[in-house]
Amino acid sequence: MRIGVLTVLFQQMPLEKALDYIKNVGAEAVELGTGNYPGNAHCDPKKLLANDVAANALLKSVKDRGMIISGLSCHGNPLHPQEGIAKAHHSVFEDTVLLAEKLGVDRVIGFSGCPGDSEGAKYPNWVTCPWPDDFSKILEWQWKEKVIPYWKKAGDFAETHGVKLCFEMHPGFVVYNTETLLKLRAEVGRVVGANFDPSHLFWQGIDPLRAVRKIGKAIFHVHAKDTGVDPMNTEVNGVLDTKSYGQAIARSWMFRTVGYGHPVDWWRKFVSELRLVGYDYVLSIEHEDSLMSAEEGFKKAFAALKEAVIAEKAGAMWWA
Repeated sequence: MRIGVLTVLFQQMPLEKALDYIKNVGAEAVELGTGNYPGNAHCDPKKLLANDVAANALLKSVKDRGMIISGLSCHGNPLHPQEGIAKAHHSVFEDTVLLAEKLGVDRVIGFSGCPGDSEGAKYPNWVTCPWPDDFSKILEWQWKEKVIPYWKKAGDFAETHGVKLCFEMHPGFVVYNTETLLKLRAEVGRVVGANFDPSHLFWQGIDPLRAVRKIGKAIFHVHAKDTGVDPMNTEVNGVLDTKSYGQAIARSWMFRTVGYGHPVDWWRKFVSELRLVGYDYVLSIEHEDSLMSAEEGFKKAFAALKEAVIAEKAGAMWWA
């Protein structure tokens, strides 16, 4: 099991400097953002697709440091009801798939997207309950008219270019939990799998360890990010929370660095569960802890994951 990082965390640094820093901490893999929400500070697909010298230089920069590219990330919403946004996000997706093929990377990471409630909608509509019946009708229309047709075509495109689609289960998008991920996979095919990020599952009340067992070999990539659930706020307001992430003291939950939402022992069990279902690839650190700087969060997450991986390799039983 290798430990890596989503380099968007260090987008203020030039690529070479970021790679040196990441290597010196001890990571063995990098996940590169190619646009949409993550931005493309280190990896602009349009430029690299048009410039073989630049593409080869990027690969060499990573390989010369003994690292690999675990995946290319283009998290966006290609199902957005505003045509301009949808087309822009789709274009980045297709360029990312083509660049992945060019670089010899077989995983593209992103969101499933979320449509509006009708053809005339302006904003996405994430349905969270079945009643009044309007909501059930919206959900049925979204999947039938937008989600399945789009991803069947996009899945075929990815498969043609030797790329697997790694969907992050993220509230706000149609794939947000185990059931919806497996629903999309059943409709589109084996090209669809998970970018398994436990942080988005914790606050929904999902046990990520059980979710790993259920998803199994459809886990294609893993984000290492933690969540702390505040019982004082949750027991008053529940887990649905629309307050700014900057209002940490008032929120029901917040993203934390690995080991600061759940102890290292939990992460050891997580590594064991991943191995049990055949995943032995990369744990890619994604840092969004508002209480720590990028450098502090990365170093602490790396240390916690390294401890968890070493403990798991030592033969500690996952159920202990």
